[in-house]
Amino acid sequence: MFYHLLPRLEDVHIVFNLFNYLTVRSAGAMATGLILTLILGRPAIAWLKRRGIVDVPRNGLAETAAREPKANMGGVLIVAVVTLTTLLWAELTNHYTLAALVVMLWMGGIGFLDDYLKVVRGTPRGLVQAYKWAGSVILGLGLAFYLLYWGPSSPAGPTTTNLPVFDEWVLVLAPWAYLLWVTVVLNGATHSVNMTDGLDGLAPGLVAIAMGTFGVFAYVIGRVDTSAYLGLLYLPDAGELAVFAFAITGTVLGFLWFNAQPARVIMGDTGSLALGGAMGGTAVLLKAELLLLAVGGVFVAEAASVIIQTRYFKYTKRRFGEGRRVFKCAPVHHHFQMLGWRNEQIVVRFWILGILCAMVGFATLKLR
Repeated sequence: MFYHLLPRLEDVHIVFNLFNYLTVRSAGAMATGLILTLILGRPAIAWLKRRGIVDVPRNGLAETAAREPKANMGGVLIVAVVTLTTLLWAELTNHYTLAALVVMLWMGGIGFLDDYLKVVRGTPRGLVQAYKWAGSVILGLGLAFYLLYWGPSSPAGPTTTNLPVFDEWVLVLAPWAYLLWVTVVLNGATHSVNMTDGLDGLAPGLVAIAMGTFGVFAYVIGRVDTSAYLGLLYLPDAGELAVFAFAITGTVLGFLWFNAQPARVIMGDTGSLALGGAMGGTAVLLKAELLLLAVGGVFVAEAASVIIQTRYFKYTKRRFGEGRRVFKCAPVHHHFQMLGWRNEQIVVRFWILGILCAMVGFATLKLR
């Protein structure tokens, strides 16, 4: 909105011309997301608690069970603030921005339905797992079809993606393979963030690191000069995703004010699925899907621990008659809990790993 309205006032004062600059609007989006969340967080938490929308730990771990119930469904605040902030600071006719918002809102809607069934209606399992996966698969296929046939044009073609490290090398997929590719990437990112959201502050902090990194990449990829210099695919107008990415970064940092140990509110599936979808969708739109493996390395490890644990348990049960485990508990952050690490130690150490993963992502730019 600001992009479309305020530069017209340049004749009144030259300062209004600043709103033409992507860097200014990205910084403004981050600051707005942070401030709005800090302002709205306290009344939102109070309202949720008055309505009885609270989380009661059920994982059986002593340190978690000892804490008092906290407000749930804080992801509604995150999604609302990110949406408002993006609409204020982004170019509203930009295909990348609109696609990213749709992905976030779609997955946030699925998460909201799951939270509503569990917390408000008292359905223990919430939304049936198959329905959650079906919703995310439909979204992945829809995004892929959109990019193939109706999305923003790319000089390299819609099914081409960047290869980290290799200068001027790209991965070109057949249309059918691209449909599968986008669906897998989007679902993997979405559900890995959901799996990681098990300790106060863990997933939000990692998302802030990852989305801040993708915000920088969006700015670079959206400029013809920097993308050519770094050997990346140039995507005209993709720089607007920096506004969206930094809106999420600021909002999530504001949410951490209330979600840090001991948390007063958790984001629930509404927040984790929305943020995971936003992260995966941003990677797909920037043609940086493989970079997501590096930048989101902690999320990859969390998801991998669940897959390894499940597959190994089933294999050993079939092979030896009893199921055996690789980890004491999965996802892997619960494994460290059972080893005696305090929650704060796990969260901060995983944040450090997240920063290192982001540095690896940035390093791929100079290794080309």
